[in-house]
Amino acid sequence: MTQKFLKLSKQPFIRNVFIMATGTATAQLIAVALSPIITRLYGPEAYGIMGVFISIIAIITPVAALTYPIAIVLPKSDSEAKGLIRLSLYITSLIAILVTFILLLFNNNLIELFQINEVAQFLYLIPLVVMFSGYLQVLQQWLIRTKQFSITAKVSFLHALIFHGSMVGVGIFYPVATVLVVMTTLSNGIKAFMLFIFTRISNYKQFSMTNKKGEKVSLKKIAEKYNDFPKYRAPEVLINAASQSLPILLLTIFFGPASAGFYSIGRTVLGAPSQLIGLSVGDVFYPKINQAANEGKELTSLIRKATLILGLIGIIPFGSVIMFGPWLFSFVFGQNWLMAGEYARWIAIWSFFVFMNIPSIRTLPVLSAQAFHLKFTSILLITRIIALAIGYFIFRSDIVAIALFGVSGAILNMWLIYKTLHISKAYDNLQV
Repeated sequence: MTQKFLKLSKQPFIRNVFIMATGTATAQLIAVALSPIITRLYGPEAYGIMGVFISIIAIITPVAALTYPIAIVLPKSDSEAKGLIRLSLYITSLIAILVTFILLLFNNNLIELFQINEVAQFLYLIPLVVMFSGYLQVLQQWLIRTKQFSITAKVSFLHALIFHGSMVGVGIFYPVATVLVVMTTLSNGIKAFMLFIFTRISNYKQFSMTNKKGEKVSLKKIAEKYNDFPKYRAPEVLINAASQSLPILLLTIFFGPASAGFYSIGRTVLGAPSQLIGLSVGDVFYPKINQAANEGKELTSLIRKATLILGLIGIIPFGSVIMFGPWLFSFVFGQNWLMAGEYARWIAIWSFFVFMNIPSIRTLPVLSAQAFHLKFTSILLITRIIALAIGYFIFRSDIVAIALFGVSGAILNMWLIYKTLHISKAYDNLQV
């Protein structure tokens, strides 16, 4: 048994997942250890305001570079990957400038349109968030491409220590929403800077956007070659981010910032398993499935196996919240957060299948199925709007709204896994 375990641990995929999960685990331990202090310092209202700000930037930041960074893993040559890096950074800068002009011209109109008075004073921080997010995406994908998972693990730990530690340190003297929002703004920038420093001093061949002598790469040709990312993936990411942020924005409008705070803390806690294991598996699985496709290997069994493993792992954490959510939240975060536990019960149903579908999501670019992903996300957004509308206008209940939101999300994510396996089977048959 011991020999079998040692043999398994030497496999590159398992070893890399372990490295990623270890870094994420230590980061999560810091977050979990400090969250009870942070929630008691700031309270639901401040958390709600931070949640609204996060819901706004979450819509914009994923498309900071029109999702071109996701393609960095795919090219066979480093020169083409570096061309994607340059293209991504140029696009990020242009989008940040564009967002700045939009805010200067239409700031008041946007505040009135979306009823976001609580975060009006923070909107001019958004261009900074866009810049930091674009840089972070580029560095993360380069490290995935070059399989430098240990750097990502180290930075995850250090970033969590700085980010959550600062919230506690400043919150002891100044426990207001402004602190949470400013720290959220700087978060990606701090992480990107740390990744860059560690990448520069790594043993891997020097990180540089310049190519070998005489090797020229046309950014126009690269943009055209990977145009399915801005054409399909960027709209999908934008719509998905909107559907993720929708509950916070609508809960704020319908029931006030406290309800948004309950949802935010519930979603954060239930996102921990995905951050700890799901994303670690996804980051390692992405280059592995891409390599398998390049070598003409069968993909369906890889996707199915990874999905089932995540399903087995997820039963305990998500099942525990479904059964004991209110008690757990009131015990860990304080009696004021009892309602967050009720929210979390329903969020956990949806989050479980989101956790399971990570291999499917990472495989869709490899299968050139990003058009399907866009359609799926559009259906998901429409379904969520309907679910929340029914909860508010018919039942006048935030709990019913969240319940419908969670159950509909679970059903649709099960369908996504099924469709991805179906597309993968068709792809495998063509390779035979």
